[in-house]
Amino acid sequence: MFEPSEWLHLYEQSSTGFLLWFVPLFLVIYFIPTLIAMFCNRRHLGKIALANIPAGLSVIAWFGLIGVAFSGKLRTKK
Repeated sequence: MFEPSEWLHLYEQSSTGFLLWFVPLFLVIYFIPTLIAMFCNRRHLGKIALANIPAGLSVIAWFGLIGVAFSGKLRTKK
């Protein structure tokens, strides 16, 4: 089996690898309403992105923003 110092070494190595994939994945999931608004060409993209920052802490508000991102009006072409 592993000695305690070897376990610590394995933990230190794996936590860096964990952060390298967890942080980007977390940010993508956290900003899904903003990404939906961006790809759906919505008029209120800036407002949705700004509201997404605190709304990500509330599941109800986060799903509400997803609804707004899907149901918002399209941007008009100039």
